[in-house]
Amino acid sequence: MNKERIVKRNFLRTVAALGLAVGGSIVPAGALSAAPPVKTEAVVFAGGCFWGIQAVFQHMKGVISATSGYAGGTVDHPDYEEVSTSRTGHAESVRVVFDPAQVSYGQLMRVFFSVAHDPTLLNRQGPDVGTQYRSAIFYTSDDQKRATEAYIDQLNKSHVYSRPIVTQVAAFTKFWPAEAYHQNYAELHPNDPYIAINDAPKVVNLRKEFPELYTANLAAFD
Repeated sequence: MNKERIVKRNFLRTVAALGLAVGGSIVPAGALSAAPPVKTEAVVFAGGCFWGIQAVFQHMKGVISATSGYAGGTVDHPDYEEVSTSRTGHAESVRVVFDPAQVSYGQLMRVFFSVAHDPTLLNRQGPDVGTQYRSAIFYTSDDQKRATEAYIDQLNKSHVYSRPIVTQVAAFTKFWPAEAYHQNYAELHPNDPYIAINDAPKVVNLRKEFPELYTANLAAFD
């Protein structure tokens, strides 16, 4: 290789590494070796107080983020006090963004219907009562809808539970993130009696029943 070619090759490597303009375009640093972006999916789960649901999905491998919030209602920009009246139609929910290459929607459902909550309880979970604590899945695609309905039908026919599943299956419309103090609540307040009694055991059961899906590294929240 002659000197001119060596100089040209080194120049191109340098501008690519620095993200400089070449021939009127911008070559971002690392563009030649950057990994393709992760293709994610999202779904919204509701099943009692969102503290526990968020804690469970934050500890699942393949989950990118798990955010507490409000879904399924008729009021824009609801706050916790409004939702707690049961008059807005919202459910305390968790939006789960996941990488389907690492964890499948079916695996998310298995965890939701087993360790995350009791899907046979109508408008209540543990000590919490009201429509805001209902069991629900707000699907974001037709594939999710079909998979959810088929899974619920399978659970009912196999009599996994002594009572029928009452989980609402509805199309996703809007999700409103909850106030900042609700995010990551279970992890930040492990000694809170409510968390210790109602939510911490869910994470323990996730680790026990689904060790291949559990991770100690917390997923983010929006």
